Amino acid sequence: MNLPININDLLTARAVEWERLEFKAGWKPQKVLHTLCAFANDFHNLGGGYILIGVAEENGQPVLPPQGIPAGGLDAIQKEIVELGYKMVPYYHPIMAPCDIEGKHILVLWAMGGQARPYRAPVSLAKNEREFAYFIRKGSITVRASHQDEVELMSLAATVPYDDRMNQSATLDDLDLNLIRLPAHPDAVLEEISRETSEKSEVVREKWGEKWGEKIMARRLRIAQLMINNPRISTKELADALQLSTSGVENHLKAMRAAGCIRHVGPAKGGRWEVRDD
Repeated sequence: MNLPININDLLTARAVEWERLEFKAGWKPQKVLHTLCAFANDFHNLGGGYILIGVAEENGQPVLPPQGIPAGGLDAIQKEIVELGYKMVPYYHPIMAPCDIEGKHILVLWAMGGQARPYRAPVSLAKNEREFAYFIRKGSITVRASHQDEVELMSLAATVPYDDRMNQSATLDDLDLNLIRLPAHPDAVLEEISRETSEKSEVVREKWGEKWGEKIMARRLRIAQLMINNPRISTKELADALQLSTSGVENHLKAMRAAGCIRHVGPAKGGRWEVRDD
């Protein structure tokens, strides 16, 4: 199965947050197992993550050209990853994609948020190890979940975002080519979407201009525009885009919700924002 992203974009994090990336210079099964478990738990609903084996890391950045994996070891590592997947509870397997970068072989593991989370993994791979634990991502590292993290993980069970869920019973006969066929003039469709978005932003600007001062309104209009473009945007992503602290963004969101300008639909993790122009 092909990766949904260009490998060069992964190596430069142009399209994926660092929180969703893990680089491993060599094959370290226990650490890979724990990181797979963390990505499968998808604690922040980011869509899982990627593990790049054969790529060293220095100060959070990949070392290029990659160190690589001996060609003869790729098959053995993939077989061992399958076995590791069966050690998790419930069992879990990532998508594996061998790649060639600058003449070096690396292995990319695409670990999507699991359908049956939360997942546990053995604390160690020692022969008689019987202790299992939940693992999650905190920033760019994998950590063992605390008791409070475990409580929140339990609340995430069966709440995988709808668009990320796999339909196990779907067949090719369920596809409607009339719905998925590209339009005759795709540019015209994109222009229409852009026009509708701009119109909604203008309506919002007119209605909100009466509520706040110019500086505050400008910042909150920017928040609304980001929500219109990406209804599932997170508070952290808003803070990064606005160059504000998360607490500062939360204060804006609180005021905007109190004024009835926005609302959040669905669970705290995995829901979506709606900008109200009525």
